[in-house]
Amino acid sequence: MNKRIVIASALAAAIVAPSLAFAAPAAEPTFKAEKCYGIAKAGKNDCASTGNNSCAGTTKATADPRAWVFVPAGYCERIVNGSLTPKA
Repeated sequence: MNKRIVIASALAAAIVAPSLAFAAPAAEPTFKAEKCYGIAKAGKNDCASTGNNSCAGTTKATADPRAWVFVPAGYCERIVNGSLTPKA
């Protein structure tokens, strides 16, 4: 097998592996919470309903209507642009 391919594969695995460890939805908080869509800052979401940013911390746009963060129960509808359901 070509040495370059082996080295390139090992390097790619070393770069990708740490990012896969964090590629999951955020853990459920200890307080009574609800998912609030449309208020997450870029890169600070807990998860998303669909699209390219389905894992925690992966949204590329601030206020993405499909990305959500956990907020205390009853607070989402008090926040500007906050929604209990994902928007299209």
